[in-house]
Amino acid sequence: MCFKDLPSWYFLFLQMSWRSSFHCSKFRHVFGKPATKEHSYDGVPITRSVHDNHYCSANPCFIAVVTECAGGGSFLVLPVHHTGRVDPQHPRVCGHSGRVLDVKWNPFDDHCIASCSEDCTVKIWDIPACGVQQNLTKARKTLIGHSRRVGLIEWHPTAENLLLSSAYDYKVGNLIGQWQLCFNCDGSRLAVTCKDRRIRVLDPRTGKILQVSCSKSHRASKVLYLGGLKMLLSTGCSPWNHRQVVLWDLDDLSEPLLEEDLDGSAGVLFPFYDPDTHMLYLAGKGDGNIRCYELSAEKPYLSFLMEYRSLLPQKGLGVMPKRGLDVSTCEVFRFYRLIAVKDLVEPLSMIVPRKESGIFQEDLYPLTAGNQAAMTAQEWLSGINRGPVLMSLEPGTHVTNPYPEIPARKRLVRQLSSLRFQTDPPVGAVTRANLVLMEEVEQRKCHTLVWFEPHPKQNHSYTQYTHHRGQVQINNSHQAAGKLFLKFHLDDFHF
Repeated sequence: MCFKDLPSWYFLFLQMSWRSSFHCSKFRHVFGKPATKEHSYDGVPITRSVHDNHYCSANPCFIAVVTECAGGGSFLVLPVHHTGRVDPQHPRVCGHSGRVLDVKWNPFDDHCIASCSEDCTVKIWDIPACGVQQNLTKARKTLIGHSRRVGLIEWHPTAENLLLSSAYDYKVGNLIGQWQLCFNCDGSRLAVTCKDRRIRVLDPRTGKILQVSCSKSHRASKVLYLGGLKMLLSTGCSPWNHRQVVLWDLDDLSEPLLEEDLDGSAGVLFPFYDPDTHMLYLAGKGDGNIRCYELSAEKPYLSFLMEYRSLLPQKGLGVMPKRGLDVSTCEVFRFYRLIAVKDLVEPLSMIVPRKESGIFQEDLYPLTAGNQAAMTAQEWLSGINRGPVLMSLEPGTHVTNPYPEIPARKRLVRQLSSLRFQTDPPVGAVTRANLVLMEEVEQRKCHTLVWFEPHPKQNHSYTQYTHHRGQVQINNSHQAAGKLFLKFHLDDFHF
């Protein structure tokens, strides 16, 4: 029988079967567009540290890059539009006495950045609205509590002025060190990958371990919560040292939902997830390529979209928050690739092409997490959980905050604090009475640091510290078998 003798319904059946197996996505044509050298940051002395961090953090105002320097640690803060050749003598933030290992911008204050270092401290810095005009050596706050180098810091996603840090002084049972920390979308759970290459899910308020992965075919190094999909994603390697990406059910870490081997490269694989579009980006340290996938809650879970390739290897990557993207060009993600061999920071935009450019595409930009906190640190510590305050990326569109507003007194002082770097403030913006109010509140405030120290043979307990004007005073210290993490609660952080 030849093909022409087959009935027409048979060809229709074949066509429908082929369509059902093909994943049709609106992001299938996404592509990576690197910036030209004129629109990159050239001449940046990127750090030579071998720590597995990104060394870069960005927001709509500034980009921060950890740099190499002698006799201490420093990082460079540049206005995001200050592209081109960077002056070798450009002022830096250089208050640490050891190498800087991580920097993170406050998600609710574009002029506040945290840094951690080999000098065992975490520092909070105020960045002037005009940028760093001279070497910045005095931090707003210096947070002391670790006995060894601090490798990771992470801001709480919904509570203001709450910072978590991880150092190399942790030891809980056979668990030594944390390689990655990740909050879920409302900050009520914390996923951790550790030196034993297993994933642990914890309650960040108490430090109680809720779940532990037990897969023998996957050694995890990085982990992410997949918002909206009720899954965890981890990257790592197989027993045969093949790099892997693995998906887990949030309620059951005994067996992975999906294991996919990628390649045999040795570099750490960094995952980046966009919860608004469910797009996943995998970028290896020392690689020149970035893989792009689309995730779904149903099988096959992971759908490959495209791969961006470059001949220049990346040492680390920064990510621009969604509110800093160019929606007129259909930009859905933006990396800042640290190319150490060229002393170059290269912006890389992920763009979904559309026929009508310059028009806001509602399907590409749903409501996203904004720059407004959902609650105070005290509310979160008391047990309240809230999702992020959403905002629209469409110009001129306002989304109502569903949560209670900040009290009038705190809002007034915050507005005054936002003017702290203006040499010529608007007439009537700061009065003598307001300055007296600021001074009074400054004298009365006291910051609290909570340090959870689990003992292997006892119930979970807390050792509480207080510090005033940035100096830590230990009220009740004791030796314990383990130190899980430090939660720095910086109440009234804007002063």
